[in-house]
Amino acid sequence: MYQRILVPLDDGAISDRALDEAIRLARLTGGQLCLFHVLDDLSMAVSADTAVIGYVGELIGRQRARARRMLNRGLARATAAGVAAQTVLREDFSSPVDARVIGQAEVWKADLIVIGTHGRRGLARLMLGSSAERILRLSPVPVLLVRGLASSAQAAEATAASTATHD
Repeated sequence: MYQRILVPLDDGAISDRALDEAIRLARLTGGQLCLFHVLDDLSMAVSADTAVIGYVGELIGRQRARARRMLNRGLARATAAGVAAQTVLREDFSSPVDARVIGQAEVWKADLIVIGTHGRRGLARLMLGSSAERILRLSPVPVLLVRGLASSAQAAEATAASTATHD
């Protein structure tokens, strides 16, 4: 059960939570992890600052180094927990991240994909889309979505709503 767990990573806290969950699962099942990141045109555009906008090669080099550091941190966390892991960094400016994740799951023969999701709703979801949702819909293997921690205001609001409906 879940011997080969693919974990797409980015530099966010939600991705860290997904990695923690994948490490827990791998420890329980004796599985291994593939920590995966894609350098794509959207991540390049979001991280570009005006000082290097004209120097695409320099920007790509910086992003590549940042991605490798992130993957190495994830690898160190998995190794410290006693979980076998490997890292894969892909550069793809021609296809969406979700297609690359699904492709990696097929090539690596993953049993499970564990990915963080922001859980956006409404206009934010419409504008930004959801790679996690597309992966969930199109994946040939099971997908575990790990949500971020709710802010204290959201948690208080949810608790108040829950209390109000149970009174």
